[in-house]
Amino acid sequence: MPQVPVISVVDDDLSVREATLDLLKAMGFKAESFSCGEEFLASELRHNTSCLISDMRMPGLSGLELYNCLVKAGTPIPTILITAFPNDRDKERALQAGVVGYLTKPFKETEVLTFIHSVLKGSKGGAV
Repeated sequence: MPQVPVISVVDDDLSVREATLDLLKAMGFKAESFSCGEEFLASELRHNTSCLISDMRMPGLSGLELYNCLVKAGTPIPTILITAFPNDRDKERALQAGVVGYLTKPFKETEVLTFIHSVLKGSKGGAV
């Protein structure tokens, strides 16, 4: 039986974490959440995560800093950044760093699912 992909959600906003988890679980994914980047990095689940969805702006590590930590450690995870404060500079930096998606909150279910399916099929995403 194929293993169910694990999607990890990192966001300091509890309501966003819960709503995103509900969506992912309803779509058949195994989903876990973390309130900050440091919590995710300390978790053993980081080694089993197929796709990471992270808030761009959080106390401590930002979503982009979290992604860069994973890359520097040699364990990059396809990452979708979400933000309530979109700007072209952050989007450009994120996409140049290699994140697969950059979405504005509130994002549409179809947008995030398109990026996840793209990650799981091994193709590169972009910004919506």
